[in-house]
Amino acid sequence: LDPNNGDGTLLNLDWSPVPIVPKFVKVVVNRILSRKPYPSIDAIDPVSKGEKDDARAAIESSIEDKELLMRHRDPGKENLDHTRAALAMCENIDWNVGRLLKLLDQLSLAEDTIVVFFCDNGPNGNRWNGGMKGRKGSTDEGGVRSPLFIRWPGKIPAGKRMAHIASVIDLMPTLAELAGIQLQTAEPLDGMSLASWLTRPSTPFPDRLIFSHWNNKVSVRNQRFRLDHTTRLYDMWEDPTQQKDVSSQFPEISQQLSQAAEEWRSSVLKDLKAKDRPFTIGDPHHLQTLLPVRDARATGQIQRSNRFPNDAYFTEWHRTEDEIHWPVEVRRKGTYEVWLWQTTPQGESYPLLELEFQGQRLRARIDEPWDPPLLGAEQDRVERQESYVKVFKPFPMGRMMLTKSTGTLRLKALELPKTGGPDIRWLEWRQVTSP
Repeated sequence: LDPNNGDGTLLNLDWSPVPIVPKFVKVVVNRILSRKPYPSIDAIDPVSKGEKDDARAAIESSIEDKELLMRHRDPGKENLDHTRAALAMCENIDWNVGRLLKLLDQLSLAEDTIVVFFCDNGPNGNRWNGGMKGRKGSTDEGGVRSPLFIRWPGKIPAGKRMAHIASVIDLMPTLAELAGIQLQTAEPLDGMSLASWLTRPSTPFPDRLIFSHWNNKVSVRNQRFRLDHTTRLYDMWEDPTQQKDVSSQFPEISQQLSQAAEEWRSSVLKDLKAKDRPFTIGDPHHLQTLLPVRDARATGQIQRSNRFPNDAYFTEWHRTEDEIHWPVEVRRKGTYEVWLWQTTPQGESYPLLELEFQGQRLRARIDEPWDPPLLGAEQDRVERQESYVKVFKPFPMGRMMLTKSTGTLRLKALELPKTGGPDIRWLEWRQVTSP
Protein backbone atom coordinates (compact mmCIF):
# COMPACT_ATOMS: atom_id res chain seq x y z
CA LEU A 1 0.00 0.00 0.00
CA ASP A 2 1.16 3.51 -0.71
CA PRO A 3 1.89 4.95 2.79
CA ASN A 4 1.01 8.44 1.61
CA ASN A 5 -2.41 7.45 0.34
CA GLY A 6 -4.92 7.76 3.18
CA ASP A 7 -7.48 5.67 1.35
CA GLY A 8 -5.12 2.69 1.23
CA THR A 9 -5.37 2.44 -2.55
CA LEU A 10 -3.42 -0.42 -4.09
CA LEU A 11 -0.99 1.66 -6.09
CA ASN A 12 2.50 0.53 -5.30
CA LEU A 13 2.63 -3.25 -4.95
CA ASP A 14 5.89 -4.73 -6.13
CA TRP A 15 4.57 -6.67 -9.14
CA SER A 16 7.72 -8.71 -9.62
CA PRO A 17 7.08 -11.32 -12.33
CA VAL A 18 7.26 -14.22 -9.89
CA PRO A 19 4.44 -16.78 -10.22
CA ILE A 20 5.19 -18.35 -6.83
CA VAL A 21 2.97 -16.65 -4.26
CA PRO A 22 5.17 -17.27 -1.15
CA LYS A 23 8.14 -15.69 -2.92
CA PHE A 24 6.00 -12.76 -4.07
CA VAL A 25 4.83 -12.20 -0.48
CA LYS A 26 8.44 -12.39 0.72
CA VAL A 27 9.46 -9.73 -1.80
CA VAL A 28 6.72 -7.38 -0.57
CA VAL A 29 7.51 -7.97 3.13
CA ASN A 30 11.23 -7.43 2.57
CA ARG A 31 10.46 -4.22 0.70
CA ILE A 32 8.36 -3.00 3.63
CA LEU A 33 10.97 -3.87 6.26
CA SER A 34 13.81 -2.29 4.29
CA ARG A 35 11.76 0.90 3.82
CA LYS A 36 12.70 0.96 0.13
CA PRO A 37 10.34 2.89 -2.13
CA TYR A 38 7.90 0.87 -4.20
CA PRO A 39 7.69 1.11 -7.97
CA SER A 40 4.35 2.34 -9.19
CA ILE A 41 2.31 0.28 -11.64
CA ASP A 42 3.61 2.68 -14.31
CA ALA A 43 7.08 1.22 -13.73
CA ILE A 44 5.76 -2.29 -14.37
CA ASP A 45 3.16 -1.50 -17.03
CA PRO A 46 4.48 1.68 -18.68
CA VAL A 47 1.94 4.03 -20.20
CA SER A 48 3.14 7.05 -22.12
CA LYS A 49 2.01 10.56 -21.29
CA GLY A 50 0.27 10.64 -24.66
CA GLU A 51 -1.74 7.50 -23.83
CA LYS A 52 -2.74 8.97 -20.48
CA ASP A 53 -3.73 12.25 -22.09
CA ASP A 54 -5.78 10.38 -24.69
CA ALA A 55 -7.53 8.38 -21.97
CA ARG A 56 -8.26 11.53 -19.97
CA ALA A 57 -9.61 13.29 -23.05
CA ALA A 58 -11.83 10.31 -23.86
CA ILE A 59 -13.23 10.34 -20.34
CA GLU A 60 -13.87 14.08 -20.42
CA SER A 61 -15.57 13.98 -23.82
CA SER A 62 -17.82 11.11 -22.74
CA ILE A 63 -19.06 12.94 -19.65
CA GLU A 64 -18.49 16.69 -19.81
CA ASP A 65 -21.50 18.73 -20.89
CA LYS A 66 -23.49 15.59 -21.78
CA GLU A 67 -27.06 15.23 -20.62
CA LEU A 68 -27.30 12.82 -17.70
CA LEU A 69 -30.26 10.54 -18.33
CA MET A 70 -29.95 8.63 -15.03
CA ARG A 71 -30.61 11.06 -12.18
CA HIS A 72 -31.17 11.04 -8.45
CA ARG A 73 -34.69 10.15 -7.29
CA ASP A 74 -35.05 13.81 -6.30
CA PRO A 75 -33.27 15.62 -9.18
CA GLY A 76 -33.48 18.98 -7.43
CA LYS A 77 -30.99 17.76 -4.80
CA GLU A 78 -28.37 16.68 -7.31
CA ASN A 79 -25.19 18.65 -8.01
CA LEU A 80 -24.55 17.80 -11.66
CA ASP A 81 -20.91 18.93 -11.64
CA HIS A 82 -20.25 16.71 -8.62
CA THR A 83 -22.00 13.82 -10.38
CA ARG A 84 -19.89 14.28 -13.52
CA ALA A 85 -16.72 14.32 -11.41
CA ALA A 86 -17.77 11.07 -9.75
CA LEU A 87 -18.58 9.43 -13.09
CA ALA A 88 -15.20 10.51 -14.47
CA MET A 89 -13.54 8.95 -11.43
CA CYS A 90 -15.39 5.70 -12.13
CA GLU A 91 -14.12 5.77 -15.72
CA ASN A 92 -10.59 6.36 -14.45
CA ILE A 93 -10.84 3.44 -12.02
CA ASP A 94 -12.23 1.23 -14.77
CA TRP A 95 -9.28 2.06 -17.03
CA ASN A 96 -6.71 1.34 -14.31
CA VAL A 97 -8.37 -1.88 -13.15
CA GLY A 98 -8.17 -2.99 -16.76
CA ARG A 99 -4.42 -2.40 -16.64
CA LEU A 100 -4.12 -4.56 -13.51
CA LEU A 101 -6.13 -7.40 -15.04
CA LYS A 102 -4.05 -7.20 -18.20
CA LEU A 103 -0.91 -7.41 -16.09
CA LEU A 104 -2.18 -10.59 -14.40
CA ASP A 105 -2.57 -12.12 -17.83
CA GLN A 106 0.92 -11.03 -18.88
CA LEU A 107 2.41 -12.60 -15.74
CA SER A 108 0.36 -15.80 -16.21
CA LEU A 109 -1.17 -15.22 -12.78
CA ALA A 110 -4.84 -14.73 -13.73
CA GLU A 111 -5.95 -18.31 -13.06
CA ASP A 112 -4.15 -18.31 -9.68
CA THR A 113 -5.51 -14.95 -8.55
CA ILE A 114 -8.88 -14.15 -6.99
CA VAL A 115 -9.81 -10.58 -7.91
CA VAL A 116 -12.37 -8.82 -5.73
CA PHE A 117 -13.71 -5.39 -6.72
CA PHE A 118 -16.06 -3.60 -4.35
CA CYS A 119 -16.71 -0.31 -2.57
CA ASP A 120 -17.52 0.54 1.00
CA ASN A 121 -20.86 2.35 0.88
CA GLY A 122 -23.39 4.18 -1.25
CA PRO A 123 -22.61 7.39 -3.20
CA ASN A 124 -21.11 10.39 -1.40
CA GLY A 125 -23.65 12.71 -2.97
CA ASN A 126 -27.17 12.83 -4.31
CA ARG A 127 -26.93 11.05 -7.65
CA TRP A 128 -28.43 8.02 -9.40
CA ASN A 129 -28.26 4.83 -7.36
CA GLY A 130 -31.13 2.82 -8.78
CA GLY A 131 -33.71 4.86 -6.90
CA MET A 132 -32.64 3.48 -3.53
CA LYS A 133 -33.24 5.56 -0.44
CA GLY A 134 -30.23 7.11 1.26
CA ARG A 135 -26.59 7.82 0.47
CA LYS A 136 -23.24 7.52 2.22
CA GLY A 137 -23.75 7.99 5.95
CA SER A 138 -27.25 6.48 5.85
CA THR A 139 -28.26 3.00 7.05
CA ASP A 140 -30.98 2.76 4.42
CA GLU A 141 -30.48 0.59 1.34
CA GLY A 142 -28.90 3.40 -0.69
CA GLY A 143 -26.31 4.05 2.00
CA VAL A 144 -25.13 0.49 2.60
CA ARG A 145 -25.74 -1.43 -0.61
CA SER A 146 -22.83 -1.45 -3.04
CA PRO A 147 -21.59 -3.67 -5.88
CA LEU A 148 -19.12 -6.50 -5.47
CA PHE A 149 -17.50 -8.37 -8.33
CA ILE A 150 -15.34 -11.43 -7.83
CA ARG A 151 -13.32 -13.22 -10.50
CA TRP A 152 -11.42 -16.50 -10.46
CA PRO A 153 -11.11 -17.95 -13.97
CA GLY A 154 -11.96 -21.63 -14.15
CA LYS A 155 -13.25 -21.78 -10.57
CA ILE A 156 -16.05 -19.20 -10.25
CA PRO A 157 -18.57 -19.29 -13.16
CA ALA A 158 -18.43 -16.04 -15.13
CA GLY A 159 -21.49 -13.88 -15.68
CA LYS A 160 -23.46 -15.20 -12.70
CA ARG A 161 -25.39 -12.87 -10.42
CA MET A 162 -25.81 -13.82 -6.77
CA ALA A 163 -29.17 -12.61 -5.46
CA HIS A 164 -28.51 -13.53 -1.82
CA ILE A 165 -27.69 -10.75 0.60
CA ALA A 166 -24.07 -10.62 1.68
CA SER A 167 -21.72 -8.28 3.51
CA VAL A 168 -18.08 -7.26 3.66
CA ILE A 169 -17.78 -9.37 6.82
CA ASP A 170 -18.16 -12.40 4.54
CA LEU A 171 -15.00 -11.66 2.58
CA MET A 172 -12.43 -13.12 4.98
CA PRO A 173 -14.16 -16.49 5.49
CA THR A 174 -14.99 -16.65 1.77
CA LEU A 175 -11.46 -15.95 0.55
CA ALA A 176 -9.97 -18.25 3.19
CA GLU A 177 -12.14 -21.16 2.06
CA LEU A 178 -11.47 -20.49 -1.62
CA ALA A 179 -7.73 -20.42 -0.89
CA GLY A 180 -7.89 -23.58 1.23
CA ILE A 181 -6.86 -21.81 4.44
CA GLN A 182 -8.19 -23.07 7.78
CA LEU A 183 -9.06 -20.04 9.88
CA GLN A 184 -8.29 -20.06 13.58
CA THR A 185 -9.87 -17.15 15.44
CA ALA A 186 -10.24 -16.40 19.15
CA GLU A 187 -13.87 -15.37 18.64
CA PRO A 188 -16.53 -16.61 16.20
CA LEU A 189 -16.58 -14.73 12.91
CA ASP A 190 -19.54 -12.45 12.22
CA GLY A 191 -19.49 -13.29 8.52
CA MET A 192 -20.05 -16.51 6.63
CA SER A 193 -18.25 -18.10 3.71
CA LEU A 194 -19.93 -17.64 0.34
CA ALA A 195 -17.56 -20.05 -1.41
CA SER A 196 -20.19 -22.73 -2.00
CA TRP A 197 -22.61 -20.30 -3.65
CA LEU A 198 -19.90 -18.71 -5.77
CA THR A 199 -18.61 -22.00 -7.16
CA ARG A 200 -21.97 -23.80 -7.17
CA PRO A 201 -24.67 -21.12 -7.61
CA SER A 202 -27.55 -23.59 -7.19
CA THR A 203 -26.57 -24.34 -3.55
CA PRO A 204 -29.46 -23.52 -1.16
CA PHE A 205 -28.85 -20.32 0.80
CA PRO A 206 -29.98 -19.90 4.44
CA ASP A 207 -31.86 -16.81 5.56
CA ARG A 208 -29.73 -14.49 7.63
CA LEU A 209 -29.63 -11.03 9.21
CA ILE A 210 -27.20 -8.28 8.24
CA PHE A 211 -26.86 -5.28 10.56
CA SER A 212 -25.77 -1.80 9.52
CA HIS A 213 -24.72 0.91 11.96
CA TRP A 214 -23.76 4.54 11.57
CA ASN A 215 -23.83 7.37 14.12
CA ASN A 216 -26.01 5.40 16.56
CA LYS A 217 -28.46 4.41 13.82
CA VAL A 218 -29.01 0.67 13.38
CA SER A 219 -30.90 -1.04 10.58
CA VAL A 220 -31.28 -4.75 9.92
CA ARG A 221 -31.89 -6.60 6.67
CA ASN A 222 -32.98 -10.16 5.92
CA GLN A 223 -33.45 -11.56 2.44
CA ARG A 224 -36.80 -9.85 1.96
CA PHE A 225 -37.23 -7.05 4.51
CA ARG A 226 -35.34 -4.07 5.87
CA LEU A 227 -36.13 -2.53 9.27
CA ASP A 228 -34.77 1.02 9.36
CA HIS A 229 -33.41 2.87 12.39
CA THR A 230 -36.86 4.31 13.16
CA THR A 231 -38.43 0.77 13.14
CA ARG A 232 -40.19 1.28 9.82
CA LEU A 233 -40.37 -1.97 7.87
CA TYR A 234 -39.96 -2.20 4.10
CA ASP A 235 -40.59 -5.09 1.75
CA MET A 236 -37.47 -4.89 -0.41
CA TRP A 237 -38.82 -7.35 -2.97
CA GLU A 238 -41.93 -5.29 -3.67
CA ASP A 239 -40.61 -1.87 -2.65
CA PRO A 240 -36.83 -1.62 -3.23
CA THR A 241 -36.97 2.19 -3.01
CA GLN A 242 -38.39 2.10 0.55
CA GLN A 243 -41.56 4.10 -0.06
CA LYS A 244 -44.12 2.21 2.05
CA ASP A 245 -43.93 1.16 5.70
CA VAL A 246 -45.43 -2.35 5.96
CA SER A 247 -44.84 -2.95 9.68
CA SER A 248 -48.61 -3.13 10.29
CA GLN A 249 -48.97 -5.80 7.58
CA PHE A 250 -46.12 -7.93 8.94
CA PRO A 251 -46.16 -7.33 12.72
CA GLU A 252 -44.31 -10.57 13.55
CA ILE A 253 -41.49 -9.78 11.14
CA SER A 254 -41.32 -6.23 12.50
CA GLN A 255 -41.11 -7.52 16.07
CA GLN A 256 -38.47 -10.12 15.23
CA LEU A 257 -36.22 -7.65 13.43
CA SER A 258 -36.70 -4.98 16.12
CA GLN A 259 -35.68 -7.45 18.81
CA ALA A 260 -32.68 -8.60 16.76
CA ALA A 261 -31.56 -4.98 16.22
CA GLU A 262 -31.82 -4.24 19.94
CA GLU A 263 -29.88 -7.37 20.89
CA TRP A 264 -27.18 -6.48 18.36
CA ARG A 265 -27.03 -2.92 19.66
CA SER A 266 -26.64 -4.01 23.30
CA SER A 267 -24.04 -6.64 22.39
CA VAL A 268 -21.89 -4.85 19.81
CA LEU A 269 -22.23 -1.16 20.67
CA LYS A 270 -22.04 -1.31 24.46
CA ASP A 271 -18.35 -0.34 24.57
CA LEU A 272 -18.26 1.84 21.47
CA LYS A 273 -18.37 5.15 23.33
CA ALA A 274 -15.91 4.09 26.04
CA LYS A 275 -13.50 6.92 26.74
CA ASP A 276 -10.62 4.71 27.85
CA ARG A 277 -10.02 2.83 24.59
CA PRO A 278 -6.33 3.45 23.83
CA PHE A 279 -4.58 2.91 20.52
CA THR A 280 -2.17 0.03 20.55
CA ILE A 281 1.58 -0.03 19.96
CA GLY A 282 3.48 -3.28 19.58
CA ASP A 283 0.86 -5.82 18.69
CA PRO A 284 2.54 -9.25 18.97
CA HIS A 285 1.58 -10.06 15.38
CA HIS A 286 2.83 -6.84 13.76
CA LEU A 287 6.25 -5.21 13.79
CA GLN A 288 4.90 -1.85 12.64
CA THR A 289 2.34 0.47 14.23
CA LEU A 290 1.03 3.69 12.69
CA LEU A 291 -0.53 6.38 14.87
CA PRO A 292 -2.24 8.79 12.45
CA VAL A 293 -3.33 12.23 13.53
CA ARG A 294 -6.95 11.28 12.91
CA ASP A 295 -6.69 9.40 16.23
CA ALA A 296 -4.83 12.17 18.06
CA ARG A 297 -5.86 15.30 19.90
CA ALA A 298 -4.14 18.67 19.69
CA THR A 299 -4.15 21.57 22.13
CA GLY A 300 -4.07 25.30 21.60
CA GLN A 301 -3.91 26.67 18.07
CA ILE A 302 -2.84 23.50 16.23
CA GLN A 303 -5.44 22.76 13.57
CA ARG A 304 -6.50 19.85 11.40
CA SER A 305 -6.20 20.39 7.68
CA ASN A 306 -9.84 19.34 7.30
CA ARG A 307 -12.78 18.32 9.46
CA PHE A 308 -13.00 15.00 7.60
CA PRO A 309 -10.37 12.45 8.64
CA ASN A 310 -9.50 11.29 5.11
CA ASP A 311 -5.87 12.34 4.48
CA ALA A 312 -6.07 15.02 7.18
CA TYR A 313 -2.96 16.24 8.97
CA PHE A 314 -2.09 18.67 11.78
CA THR A 315 -0.91 22.14 10.75
CA GLU A 316 -0.53 25.68 12.15
CA TRP A 317 1.87 24.68 14.95
CA HIS A 318 3.27 28.06 16.11
CA ARG A 319 3.43 27.85 19.94
CA THR A 320 5.64 25.69 22.16
CA GLU A 321 2.85 25.40 24.74
CA ASP A 322 0.70 23.50 22.25
CA GLU A 323 1.06 19.73 21.84
CA ILE A 324 -0.30 16.60 20.15
CA HIS A 325 -1.22 13.53 22.18
CA TRP A 326 -2.56 9.99 21.80
CA PRO A 327 -3.95 7.59 24.45
CA VAL A 328 -1.91 4.42 23.86
CA GLU A 329 -1.45 0.91 25.17
CA VAL A 330 1.92 -0.80 24.69
CA ARG A 331 1.26 -4.50 24.23
CA ARG A 332 4.79 -5.72 23.71
CA LYS A 333 7.93 -4.74 25.61
CA GLY A 334 10.90 -3.83 23.48
CA THR A 335 12.91 -1.16 21.70
CA TYR A 336 11.13 0.77 18.95
CA GLU A 337 12.32 3.00 16.17
CA VAL A 338 10.12 6.08 15.86
CA TRP A 339 9.59 7.90 12.57
CA LEU A 340 7.65 11.15 12.30
CA TRP A 341 5.97 11.63 8.90
CA GLN A 342 6.14 15.40 8.41
CA THR A 343 6.69 18.40 6.18
CA THR A 344 8.77 21.38 7.34
CA PRO A 345 9.22 24.71 5.52
CA GLN A 346 12.57 26.34 4.76
CA GLY A 347 13.76 28.60 7.58
CA GLU A 348 16.75 30.04 9.40
CA SER A 349 16.35 27.32 12.04
CA TYR A 350 14.31 24.15 12.54
CA PRO A 351 12.00 22.73 15.23
CA LEU A 352 13.30 20.82 18.24
CA LEU A 353 10.71 18.17 19.11
CA GLU A 354 10.20 15.96 22.14
CA LEU A 355 8.26 12.71 22.34
CA GLU A 356 7.31 11.72 25.89
CA PHE A 357 5.74 8.57 27.31
CA GLN A 358 5.76 7.22 30.86
CA GLY A 359 8.67 9.43 31.90
CA GLN A 360 10.82 8.59 28.87
CA ARG A 361 11.76 11.38 26.50
CA LEU A 362 13.04 11.35 22.96
CA ARG A 363 14.38 14.60 21.52
CA ALA A 364 15.29 15.33 17.92
CA ARG A 365 15.74 18.42 15.78
CA ILE A 366 14.49 18.40 12.23
CA ASP A 367 17.60 19.36 10.29
CA GLU A 368 16.39 20.00 6.74
CA PRO A 369 13.32 21.39 4.99
CA TRP A 370 10.74 19.29 3.21
CA ASP A 371 7.88 21.42 1.96
CA PRO A 372 6.13 19.84 -1.05
CA PRO A 373 3.04 21.42 -2.60
CA LEU A 374 -0.52 20.25 -2.06
CA LEU A 375 -1.75 17.88 -4.73
CA GLY A 376 -5.12 17.41 -6.36
CA ALA A 377 -6.60 20.89 -6.65
CA GLU A 378 -5.14 21.46 -10.10
CA GLN A 379 -7.18 18.53 -11.44
CA ASP A 380 -10.40 19.05 -9.51
CA ARG A 381 -13.40 20.27 -11.50
CA VAL A 382 -15.37 20.47 -8.25
CA GLU A 383 -13.58 21.46 -5.04
CA ARG A 384 -13.43 18.43 -2.80
CA GLN A 385 -14.75 18.44 0.75
CA GLU A 386 -11.88 16.33 2.11
CA SER A 387 -8.31 17.47 2.70
CA TYR A 388 -5.95 17.96 -0.19
CA VAL A 389 -2.83 15.84 0.12
CA LYS A 390 0.93 16.16 -0.08
CA VAL A 391 3.89 13.83 0.15
CA PHE A 392 5.07 13.51 3.75
CA LYS A 393 8.64 12.51 4.56
CA PRO A 394 9.65 10.21 7.45
CA PHE A 395 11.97 11.89 9.95
CA PRO A 396 13.87 9.61 12.38
CA MET A 397 13.08 10.61 15.95
CA GLY A 398 15.30 7.88 17.41
CA ARG A 399 14.70 4.80 19.54
CA MET A 400 12.59 4.37 22.65
CA MET A 401 12.40 1.46 25.08
CA LEU A 402 8.78 0.66 25.94
CA THR A 403 7.32 -1.63 28.57
CA LYS A 404 3.79 -3.02 28.67
CA SER A 405 1.74 -0.07 29.92
CA THR A 406 -1.06 2.34 29.19
CA GLY A 407 -0.77 6.12 29.15
CA THR A 408 -0.67 9.32 27.14
CA LEU A 409 1.91 9.73 24.40
CA ARG A 410 2.79 13.41 23.93
CA LEU A 411 4.53 15.16 21.05
CA LYS A 412 5.84 18.60 22.02
CA ALA A 413 7.91 21.37 20.44
CA LEU A 414 10.68 22.68 22.68
CA GLU A 415 11.81 25.20 20.07
CA LEU A 416 9.92 26.59 17.09
CA PRO A 417 11.29 28.91 14.39
CA LYS A 418 9.33 31.86 13.02
CA THR A 419 8.08 29.67 10.19
CA GLY A 420 6.40 27.38 12.73
CA GLY A 421 6.51 23.67 13.40
CA PRO A 422 6.08 20.75 11.06
CA ASP A 423 2.82 19.56 9.57
CA ILE A 424 2.24 16.07 10.99
CA ARG A 425 0.63 13.07 9.24
CA TRP A 426 1.43 10.22 11.63
CA LEU A 427 3.93 8.56 13.95
CA GLU A 428 5.37 5.24 12.82
CA TRP A 429 6.65 2.75 15.41
CA ARG A 430 8.75 -0.24 14.40
CA GLN A 431 9.92 -2.78 16.93
CA VAL A 432 13.61 -3.61 16.51
CA THR A 433 14.26 -5.68 19.66
CA SER A 434 12.10 -7.67 22.08
CA PRO A 435 12.77 -9.63 25.30
